Amino acid sequence: MSRRVAILFFAVVVAQVIGLLAFAGAREAALRGTEVILQTAPVDPRSLLQGDYAILDYEIASLPPRLADLPPGASVYVIIEDGGEVWRAVDYTRQRPAGDGDDSVTYIRGRVSPGRRLDFGIGAYFVPEGTGHIIEQAGDVKVVIALDDGGNAAIKRVLVDGAPFMPGRGQSDG
Repeated sequence: MSRRVAILFFAVVVAQVIGLLAFAGAREAALRGTEVILQTAPVDPRSLLQGDYAILDYEIASLPPRLADLPPGASVYVIIEDGGEVWRAVDYTRQRPAGDGDDSVTYIRGRVSPGRRLDFGIGAYFVPEGTGHIIEQAGDVKVVIALDDGGNAAIKRVLVDGAPFMPGRGQSDG
């Protein structure tokens, strides 16, 4: 009986390790993807369990009226293009966009939230304790993200008033 328990224990541990590696691998793949800059409007909440973080609300997260009746959790693909300083939305679709062979279509995948906005999985950015107000009080916040081939996003860095957010390295703290 103890041999079975030991085998089961190791099987569970191996499954957990594989799951963590798969999650980390997916994030790493996203970070190597297409880099884009999105405009945000941050809010600075504090969680007793998680510490300081900024909630990032993206300009491209508004659902167009023609998709306003989608249920929460529905996938929406936002086709984006370089608009100079930031990327902007040019179309919203339920179908995953197909490139024309040269990967010229760039898109981000979001899910409809209960608040009728799109959630791209990059809505929270954790910061060192006591520095969240820097992002909240900034005049301009942009987020540099990377997109993988499926439109999944990962935050690479946050730009606060045009400079990378690096608390404790000369960043004004209000």
